[in-house]
Amino acid sequence: MNMANLLFLEAPVGVGYSYTNKSEDLLVLGDRITAEDSRTFLLNWFKKFRSFKSHDFYIAGESYAGHYVPQLAELIYDGNKHSGKESYINLKGIMIGNAVMNDETDEMGMIDYAWSHALISDALYHTIKKECNFKSDNQTIPCLLAMRSSMEVYEEIDIYSLYTPICLATLDKTSRKRLLTHSRLFSSNDLRGMLPSGYDPCNEHYAEAFFNRKDVQRALHANVTDLPYAYSSCSEVIKKWNDSPESILPIITKLITAGLRVWVYSGDTDARIPVTSTRYSLEILGMKTKVGWRPWFNEGQVAGFAQVYEGGLTFASVYGAGHQVPVLRPQQALSLLVHFLAGDPLPPSRF
Repeated sequence: MNMANLLFLEAPVGVGYSYTNKSEDLLVLGDRITAEDSRTFLLNWFKKFRSFKSHDFYIAGESYAGHYVPQLAELIYDGNKHSGKESYINLKGIMIGNAVMNDETDEMGMIDYAWSHALISDALYHTIKKECNFKSDNQTIPCLLAMRSSMEVYEEIDIYSLYTPICLATLDKTSRKRLLTHSRLFSSNDLRGMLPSGYDPCNEHYAEAFFNRKDVQRALHANVTDLPYAYSSCSEVIKKWNDSPESILPIITKLITAGLRVWVYSGDTDARIPVTSTRYSLEILGMKTKVGWRPWFNEGQVAGFAQVYEGGLTFASVYGAGHQVPVLRPQQALSLLVHFLAGDPLPPSRF
């Protein structure tokens, strides 16, 4: 099935194979510069590959792309209003999954999800509810201690996919401690239960080994400058992040009002940016429901649940998928993408 041309962009500079000739560039990174650099890249790309310029253009991403995608879309939308034909990008819509959108509801939803999925005790849950004010950056010591305790469970299970194991080949005490204290939390698992078909918990480990092979880099015309550090899935060269708004919801409202297609999806076994966080965030938008919460189907089976709002926003859960939906539910993810690009409702029946 040929549905779209895919353009993958490594952003901000310093991730993957991307690089800068000025080391000080790595000290000024943040949301704003990431959006500006990405739009500059796109304008130059379309100048070089003019045959794609008239095509409908969509932006998609997951996790912190809940910031990147709407911010870039806003920059393109605003730029289109003041640009000539040469700088116009034919933006039609965005799609974001398990997306960071609103700090308060992201954090509140994470705790509620952990409790509702029996990951933390009643006592710990009630302590957090009593001691923590998710509207504030200044938390009490009891709150911080309770939040830390709630995170410790993810030393033993995968926060990004609750019901799948992690890669034991890369498990050691150092990595467990390091990943627990960083924003990207990994975990361990005792390998109980069945692996989903096609899923390999060591995929990330394999990918890093693959992309660090010199023959692979030559084939991709990548790392031509011989970077002094290895390719990694989580960049270690970016030490500082200078700007990140607490909420991206005003931008999403702006894009919907502008008539752009906006779809939000959520793998429902992700505990990092769980479906509860996304539902709480979308509730703040205060949009009226056009089509109520209902199951959607793929190959005769329930693929998730969906709701359509007035104004063009669609929200869909993906049943049994973790933080990276296409990894664990590739067929459902493809169906989601196909219907998004076509602007069609997700299938409401089995057949």
